[in-house]
Order: sequence, then structure tokens, then C-alpha cells
Amino acid sequence: MKAIKRLKTGDLVKIIAGSHKNKTGKIVKISPSDNLALIEGIGSRTRHMRATQHQKAGKKEVQSGIHLSNLKLIIDQKTNATSRIGYAKNTDGKTIRIARQANNREIK
Repeated sequence: MKAIKRLKTGDLVKIIAGSHKNKTGKIVKISPSDNLALIEGIGSRTRHMRATQHQKAGKKEVQSGIHLSNLKLIIDQKTNATSRIGYAKNTDGKTIRIARQANNREIK
């Protein structure tokens, strides 16, 4: 099932479910096929790697993704107000993102 990509790289988001609930961070990367987003500073895990012909054994930090349904866009950084995201056409005919909880205000 393909999800609509409403969040973009660089957006400031709040995690609304899971073990990192109520934490905020910036999106580093989005994987639309898996519906996952990598958040800066959140979700790093230690992975123990076996020695191979090309690398030594040891610990490696890997980033784990958070499902897009567990994220909400922060529209006001001072109050941490969040909103759902919609789309609309402006007067020029371009498609823009709008914040539903802010009376359809345009998102920069």
C-alpha cells in the first residue's frame, strides 16, 4: 500500500506514539516504500557486527526509522502546535501544503 508523502525532509516533527512519544526532531531521510522516516537524534541503535573479509568485528551505530503515521508536523515552534497536512491550489495554480489545524494556513 503506497502512502501519500505529506512530510518532507527537513520538516520539524513530533512523535505521537511509541517509545519516543512527545519527542521532537528534524526529518533526515524518508523511505516512502517502507513508510519510515529517520529522525535526527532519535532511533539510533547499536548493532554487533561479525567480522568479514572486508571489515573488523565490533559495534556499529545504525539509525532505525519511525513509521510516518506516528509523526505530526510542528507548525509553531514556540508552542509546539501540531497539525495534519493537506494540499490546495494557490492563485498561481501551484499545489501547496496547508495546515488543517491552523485554518488552512500555508506551510513554508
